[in-house]
Amino acid sequence: MALLKRINPFSKTNEDTGLGANASGYGGRYINRDGSFNLRREGNHFWHRFSIYHALLNVPVWHFVTFLLLFYFGVNLFYTGLYWIIGPEQLQGVIGNTAWQRFKELYFFSTETFTTVGYGRVNPVGDGANFVASIEAMTGFLSFAIVTGLLYGRFSRPRAHLLFSDTAVIAPYKGITGLMFRLVSHKDDHVLTDVVIQVSLSILVEENGEQLYRYYDLPLERKRVDNLSMNWTVVHPINEESPLLGLTATDLKNADVELYVLVRGFNDVYSNTVQQRTSYTFDEIEYNRKFIPMYRMSKNGDYTILDIHKLSATEAADSQV
Repeated sequence: MALLKRINPFSKTNEDTGLGANASGYGGRYINRDGSFNLRREGNHFWHRFSIYHALLNVPVWHFVTFLLLFYFGVNLFYTGLYWIIGPEQLQGVIGNTAWQRFKELYFFSTETFTTVGYGRVNPVGDGANFVASIEAMTGFLSFAIVTGLLYGRFSRPRAHLLFSDTAVIAPYKGITGLMFRLVSHKDDHVLTDVVIQVSLSILVEENGEQLYRYYDLPLERKRVDNLSMNWTVVHPINEESPLLGLTATDLKNADVELYVLVRGFNDVYSNTVQQRTSYTFDEIEYNRKFIPMYRMSKNGDYTILDIHKLSATEAADSQV
């Protein structure tokens, strides 16, 4: 394959990525932009491969809130149905005349029992209603204990709080060209220290008539910063050591190129080391573009303004690659 001959022979491969070489087994990108792995496991029992608790720690906030609301209304509808089957006459204080009015009273009695509020106007008198109410009260205690753990886990879980530019660019850089992307810490009080970054490249080649993926660690202009208070433009110089040397945008597409990015740093707020991943595929790499500055001086000159909304903003490069 012509592409294989054009890969810089001085580039060092990385055999420790944990990714396979067989091209026929891959579908789409390997790492999603949010840092999750684009992987689905099959052939294992559902309960062995899936954890509801840990899934709820990781889902978006609106998914989490929606799940809690649906669970709350659903479990109370379930117990309301049990009280209805047992019979409203087993509960004292029900004053509704129509079926709908009695159903509503049973539902609100269920919510009061589930949350252990117990206002007292409606109370169980029959053995069946007392038994169901006791089980529901225990379910409520356990549910709120689990939800408390979930809320604490979601709010206290160490995070890097990093944003990455939507695209990477290849543009003129110090007399040659460079592959660049940007990242920034978007929380005012979460400034990472002792930050290190690793960027790997996967590229599809042909060897002995077989298509294989090869992986390279990309040498960076700078792979560590003491503090990430500003934005960081990560640069890989495309020089005599780069596997990207001489490759065009068409070559990147044909070789199914993907960049894997891993950032680690110490977060003072959590007092813990945090990390975040992302990736860029060949169609998220732009040629002959450069990033525009993100920071500027305030009008009174007393402080620096960092424009987060300009993280992915680019403009045409001064010269063509």
